[in-house]
Amino acid sequence: MSRFYSIAGVCLFLFGAASAGLPPVIFVPGDGGSQLEAKLNKTTSVHYICDKQTDDYFSLWLNLELLVPVVIDCWVDNIKLVYDNVTRKTSNQPGVDIRVPGFGDPFPVEWLDPSKLSAGAYFRDIGNALVSIGYERNVSLRGAPFDFRKGPSESLEYFANLKKLVEDTYTLNGNERVLFVVHSMGGPMTVLFFQMQTQEWKDKYIQGMVSLAGAFAGSIKALKVFVMGDNLGVYVLPTSVLKIMQITSPSLSWLMPNEEVWKDKTLVATDTKNYSLSNIKEFFEDIDYMTGWEMRKDQLPFISLKPPGVEIHCLYGTGVETISKLTYKAGKFPGSPSFEYSSGDGTVNLESLDYCSMWGKQQKQKIYVQPFLKVDHMQILSDQRVANYVLSVVKNYSKKKK
Repeated sequence: MSRFYSIAGVCLFLFGAASAGLPPVIFVPGDGGSQLEAKLNKTTSVHYICDKQTDDYFSLWLNLELLVPVVIDCWVDNIKLVYDNVTRKTSNQPGVDIRVPGFGDPFPVEWLDPSKLSAGAYFRDIGNALVSIGYERNVSLRGAPFDFRKGPSESLEYFANLKKLVEDTYTLNGNERVLFVVHSMGGPMTVLFFQMQTQEWKDKYIQGMVSLAGAFAGSIKALKVFVMGDNLGVYVLPTSVLKIMQITSPSLSWLMPNEEVWKDKTLVATDTKNYSLSNIKEFFEDIDYMTGWEMRKDQLPFISLKPPGVEIHCLYGTGVETISKLTYKAGKFPGSPSFEYSSGDGTVNLESLDYCSMWGKQQKQKIYVQPFLKVDHMQILSDQRVANYVLSVVKNYSKKKK
């Protein structure tokens, strides 16, 4: 059967996104949304089956072969961080070198598992949708992975590299302004990046941002992780083991709920004391983890809900039960609590997801808000309606230029 192509389609096929006026796209991932590689030169290990030496870097995250019973103990010991309250910085475990591969390349954020197992798909579906209309990976479609364990206080080099990536991508695509597509923690990270730039720079280089499940004002679930860990939605993974790694990440402290939004609301209730953000230091004292408080203090200068000064399309799931309060029976704190729930996407509370709507009153650039009922925090990356929305955004930008 003969195939007939529209003139526009031929142009996209022959000349790609830039010549069609489509804005180049940079993906910014969320917590757990970047590949990590490790190389070992250790003298000790937590278990006899754990490797202590490797000749080269290997996939640390996401590597499903390492997230199995017993072996997961080796993984936790390799990926957890060590905090120094004098330098106010974290470091890897002795004898462990960890790197984030492929900055600029979308592959490490489209696929968290480099072997492309379906469980490791991340920005894959949105990336494929963009390629289908003329985007070219590593040219008009880029990726900005980062070490999601770190907080913004240790990410200044990343922000500098991200600025250069924007400028290079702009030039590579015929001086077309860049559109960010971000997820979860990538939302507040990108907003912070915008806050660091002049308005003149943003007006020249930035087309806008499409945020998927942006945790702009943090999440109450972070407090749950501090007391009992989180199994990442995989029920066979032990939360107590994962907690050992998770609480060493400064990003967890950064993603705690924002005081401006939750004010004095009780977030953790026990029979003897209630904890809100006004006495959150006491929470860390009482769970005997003051390192969490120290890391939180390091991130405070980087917690801001000021408007970003760019156009934003704010997409998020809602109507999914999301932790809004931890409650303890007498004598059970700080063990396993019961939970109260409110609306959100299962991970991030609605108050945080929807905070972007507040910026519509504070900046001249437009804010568009689109909730998706019963879509959870990760499903939003593979929902066809979301992919279609992203395609409509890039096509509309192209039409405006004509």
